[in-house]
Order: sequence, then C-alpha cells, then structure tokens
Amino acid sequence: MPYAEVNGQRFRVEDTGGDGPPIVFSHGFLMDHEMFAPQVAELSDVYRVITWDQRGFGTTETDGGEFTYWDSARDLFGLLDVLGVERAVLAGMSQGGYVSLRAALLQPDRVRALALIDTQAPPETPEKTAQYRELFATWVERGYVQELADGVAQAIIGDPVLAEGWQAKWRRWDPARLGPASRALLDRDDVSDRLDELAMPVLLVHGTQDLGIPVQRSHEICAAVSDCRGVVEVPGAPHASSLTHPDLVNPELRAFLESLPA
Repeated sequence: MPYAEVNGQRFRVEDTGGDGPPIVFSHGFLMDHEMFAPQVAELSDVYRVITWDQRGFGTTETDGGEFTYWDSARDLFGLLDVLGVERAVLAGMSQGGYVSLRAALLQPDRVRALALIDTQAPPETPEKTAQYRELFATWVERGYVQELADGVAQAIIGDPVLAEGWQAKWRRWDPARLGPASRALLDRDDVSDRLDELAMPVLLVHGTQDLGIPVQRSHEICAAVSDCRGVVEVPGAPHASSLTHPDLVNPELRAFLESLPA
C-alpha cells in the first residue's frame, strides 16, 4: 500500500508487514521516509516497520493548506487505522519527534513507547525562528538555491557525499510546499509543560554535533517524563544521527525495543 487517503490528503506510506510488533518512523524537516532505510533494514527481521512522508515532503500529495503538528499527529493515527494497527512504538527524528510527542499526548493508549531522535519539546528561540523564517521564505520565493541548500545539508547531514542524494531530492520538490510546512515548524506550540503526562517508556537519541538542536534538549525530556530509558549521545553525529550513524543508533533502538513489555 504505497499510498493511503487520510484526512483529505494522500500519504506515501511504506509497511514491511508481518506479525511483528509495529514501529512507526516519522522523518525530519526536508527529509522523507527514505531517511530511515538503515532502520528498516535493521529491524524488519522482527518488527513491522512503517515509514511515511508527512505533509509537504516526499511524494505525499496534500491540499496545500495550513496545518499544525497536531494535525500531523492525527494523520499518523489515521494511517495506523488504515493499516489496521491499534498500538505502536513511535520513533521520530526532529520534526518527526514533534509529531510523535503530540501523538503520544493525543492518544497515549495507542503509543506503546517513544524513541525520540535529535528532537525537543519547546519551539525555536526567537532569534533562530527569525533566521529560519528568512531562509525558508527565500527557498519558497526563489526555489532551490545551491549555496543555501549546501548550508542546510551541512547542518542536517554533514557528510557531503550522503547529502548530495538529499539535495537531488530537494531540486525536484515543489518549493511552494515549504510555505505551510515551514509555518508548521516555526509556529509550533511548546509542549514542555505536558511531558509529565507521558507514562510510556521513552528513549532519547541525540548526535553530539547536532547544530540545530542541542543535546541538552533530550536530557530535558528525559528528566520530565516518568519512564525515561536514557539519553544515547551519538559521538560525532550531526542532526540526522539515525541516518548518518546507523551503526551506533540501530543497536540502541533494538535494545530498547527488546526491553519493552510484551
């Protein structure tokens, strides 16, 4: 089922299927479901691994309207309904973490556990919000700009060889989609004061060289939830640590999944 109609949108979704415990990976901003290829390859021997393209990214087709990450959380549950999944582990990187946190707050009974990768609970600082808003406005207005994209790729991925494949994707994407997507990112609410509502097991993974979100943000989440299973700091990893350092991240994810109650 490469596509599913949910909430008036047509979402790209990949599902390894099978009878294993389901885990849903939600990607970061400017990424798509393919960023989790290393995790799909690693975990699909035991787990039912589901990945998807959120509004504004990949090959998902949307109405172009404004949305929030609460809407995206409802999209996630809508996809699970279509796939016949009642309860799942939610794993999210950066933006995907924002979505996963909100999903866990919306319907905690459907979330078996959370694996949060290079993400945070509060919004950006006013200074960073202003910088990002100008950057994305330029991208929407002028389309793909090599110099601008080089800087973004360096911050998210680091490795220029790995980044080139993602920049090739960005060249093909419609820049107009970044308007609503960037507003969802930059105008998001603060869920820091609701973290104590989360009773499910939570694992945090964070690259030590993440230039977008400091590692301290993961420690703040860990301190606020009731069942934190630890913060895994990935040495030398940039923002997309699960993509760039799967050899370090995947064993931690598997150990976490294996530790969960049946």
